[in-house]
Amino acid sequence: MGGVRKLAASFVVSGSCGVAVRDRLKRLTSQDEMVLCAVGAHQGALASRDLRARCADGLGHGADTWAARKRELTGVSSSRIAGAITKATHDQWALARRCQAAYIQNLVAGIKTLRHRLSLPVGAPGTKRAAGGYRSKDEWFRKSRRLAALEARHAAAVADWQAGRVRVVRGGKRLLNTCHHLAEAGLTEEEWRERWEAERWFLAADGESGKRFGNETIRVTPDGEVSIKLPAPLAHLANAKHGRYTLTARIAFAHRGAEWADRIEANRAVAYRIHLDTDRGRWYLTASWQRPVVRTVPLEAARARGMVGVDTNADHFAAYLLDRHGDPVGDPHRFGYDLSGSAGHRDAQIRHALTRLLHWTQQVGAQAIAIEDLDFTAEKTREKHGRRKRFRQLISGMPTGKLKARLVSMAAEHGLSMVAVDPAYTSLWGAQHWQKPLTTPHRRMSRHDAAGIAIGRRALGHPVRRRTAPPPYDRSDRAGHRTVQAVPGTRGREGTCPPTTDRPPGGPSPSGKRKREPSASNTVRDAPSTQQWVHDSLTHTG
Repeated sequence: MGGVRKLAASFVVSGSCGVAVRDRLKRLTSQDEMVLCAVGAHQGALASRDLRARCADGLGHGADTWAARKRELTGVSSSRIAGAITKATHDQWALARRCQAAYIQNLVAGIKTLRHRLSLPVGAPGTKRAAGGYRSKDEWFRKSRRLAALEARHAAAVADWQAGRVRVVRGGKRLLNTCHHLAEAGLTEEEWRERWEAERWFLAADGESGKRFGNETIRVTPDGEVSIKLPAPLAHLANAKHGRYTLTARIAFAHRGAEWADRIEANRAVAYRIHLDTDRGRWYLTASWQRPVVRTVPLEAARARGMVGVDTNADHFAAYLLDRHGDPVGDPHRFGYDLSGSAGHRDAQIRHALTRLLHWTQQVGAQAIAIEDLDFTAEKTREKHGRRKRFRQLISGMPTGKLKARLVSMAAEHGLSMVAVDPAYTSLWGAQHWQKPLTTPHRRMSRHDAAGIAIGRRALGHPVRRRTAPPPYDRSDRAGHRTVQAVPGTRGREGTCPPTTDRPPGGPSPSGKRKREPSASNTVRDAPSTQQWVHDSLTHTG
């Protein structure tokens, strides 16, 4: 066990504090669509101008520059729209900054691996913890060239980081590069242009508590009427008082509609965003708001009624129910999903699988779900896994970040707690200690099912292995006693089993009489022992 790394402590994941619901804007007139396009294009141009100014400020940004940019935007829109644009600009710049730091870390990991492998002789074998040398001189040479390229990229990225330079594309870098490969994407130039312009529009407004229906710029009434405060240059398009334009469409949120209605009737802040799906030709309105931060339950409370251990895989969740002592109950359950196809299809598959998992957890009476705290950022590099392209594609296709965020938010709605555990050795130790013992003619156990047990036991505070090995010698005093399955901290749980009376094993009783007379009707028993022994059931775990 000397080579086993130190495991991180398990913890209860904090619940989400944001809510977002969406509905379609149906039966819009041509005039409505024209106004939405004009407003989106005008405010999108302002957002692009503001982002350029923010990127130019770099690390020299401060409250004064922020106020100056907001004043400049207010004259061609409104103070509320200017505030929403500058806030979105800061969020986008901060996101680009975090991505830049992650990119630098990825380069550092690749450079470290390449330097290690290049330092080894050609053909040197590797170990479980580190790759060996390259197989040929030709491969060694090509990897040395790649090392030089990565070092150049790293130097440029570090220089940008120190200078505060970020590279951001409004509309998305992927969509921008698609214009050079329209045939492969199946788009015409007009279709790409329409999608590009729609992605660069800005039709959003932050909520304001105390204002009518929680938003002054984009207002939605309880009966579903949507109106927009037009910017100053487009005020002539208004069809209502105070420079507002009211759409003919009506919205009705089917999901969380009651919660949304309670907020707007109490004039609590609700943020809105209007966007166009160019593929379908449909307009949508998204409402979002914040909730008070929910205090997480203590870890001991989450463990009180057992745990459902979940192992995340490329095509299914492997779940197993464990009681509070760490013993598996019943049979394993698997919740499959298909991550092929479009992003919408993958998202729906994950959501459906999580819904079934949460419903099953409630049915079995557990209050918490244990899941690995996975992060494949360092595992996706070409340098670490080399030619294992299928494995790199496998781990790259697992949406661990989105999965954790969605599972936490959905579990909070069902009143369940999420416990994150260290993912180290769960599959290895689960298969070693649980797969074979639980396999029966009527129960098929996979490594993933056994890993779910290991994850659940780690979340419950128990070791993964069921018990220690028996003493290898004839007497237990030579190698130590066997650890039975008792709750950690139980008095005497590692002691030897006591005799049934005060007499030594094989000796006469203290009274000199037989313990039991031949007559069954007149049985005479010795007085009970005054010693206190603890003999725990083997159904408990230690």
